Amino acid sequence: MNILFVVPYPQDKAPSQRFRFEQYLRFLEEKNWSYKFASFLDENTWQILYKPGHTRQKVWGILKGFLKRFFLLFSVPAYDYVFIHREATPIGPPWFEWLVAKVLRKKIIYDFDDAIWIPNTSENNKIVAGIKWHHKVSAICRWAYIVSCGNNYLRDYARQFNPNAVVNPTTIDTINLHNRVKDQRTPAVIIGWTGTHSTMKYLDQVVPVLQKLEERYAFEFWVISNQQPDLPVKSLVYKPWRKETEIKDLGMFNVGLMPLEDDPWAKGKCAFKALQYMALGIPALVSPVGMNTEVVESGVNGYICNSSDEWYGALEHLMQDPEARIRLGRAARQKIEKDYAVTANRDNFLGLFA
Repeated sequence: MNILFVVPYPQDKAPSQRFRFEQYLRFLEEKNWSYKFASFLDENTWQILYKPGHTRQKVWGILKGFLKRFFLLFSVPAYDYVFIHREATPIGPPWFEWLVAKVLRKKIIYDFDDAIWIPNTSENNKIVAGIKWHHKVSAICRWAYIVSCGNNYLRDYARQFNPNAVVNPTTIDTINLHNRVKDQRTPAVIIGWTGTHSTMKYLDQVVPVLQKLEERYAFEFWVISNQQPDLPVKSLVYKPWRKETEIKDLGMFNVGLMPLEDDPWAKGKCAFKALQYMALGIPALVSPVGMNTEVVESGVNGYICNSSDEWYGALEHLMQDPEARIRLGRAARQKIEKDYAVTANRDNFLGLFA
């Protein structure tokens, strides 16, 4: 079998690619299936994409991406499946997908892990937001052989257009990556959050809680991100995200936070932060939004927090009780190994190519 992966970003760079399909590539190799990666962005453009300035280089990088997609069409006939993650091109109509499905008659596996049909404009993407062509998602769903969705909410959307839509959750490699468990008997307590600049806004709702805790307790609040946060929290410690230190840095947390707003975009989130914390034996405190309530069982492997009082109470309890952190952390790790590990989802992923 020969598979073409049509992806936005260079290999081994973006979390959505790493944790949705790149960590399954070894299983394709074990079956003697061949594959090729075709990223829209090259390495140089990826490095500057979210940095201010560099406008000329960014424009040239986007133009090069479109040229690469055009020439890629000539090699598509050699493949049995075309696996498209999110979209073939970041702006404009789905011309590449239409040609692959309708002219070249190839089987498309369409994969997404966010509610990408909903405009999600931020300061970083407002210039191109008007030409993102969000409504192309429904069309690509119709043309796909199968739609691979990160959770039930995304699958239900896709099934409006294609009955062959399935849940393929974002998963954790508990053997080769998240392969350690937090020692919760530490002298100091670290509350932590990890994510990109685009999701940092969700921290606003827990800032008053952290400020209130600071009045009574000593702790550190770590933020691991690609951008330094501007938060009025005295306990704040910023750690730049680095792939080389990702697991070591996360493993410093005693408790991991995943606040969200209850809106259609957040419902499409795949609880990835919680999955990472839990795989390392770290209790996750989450908002009751979307997949969070499927992953976290309140009082068993973490806490679902509906209000500021519940955020405060759960954090205070876990800060004071290392045995509770150990108990919840152990259950969290077991939950990931059972339902959200690469090994648990292997056959489900390979079934996309059946």
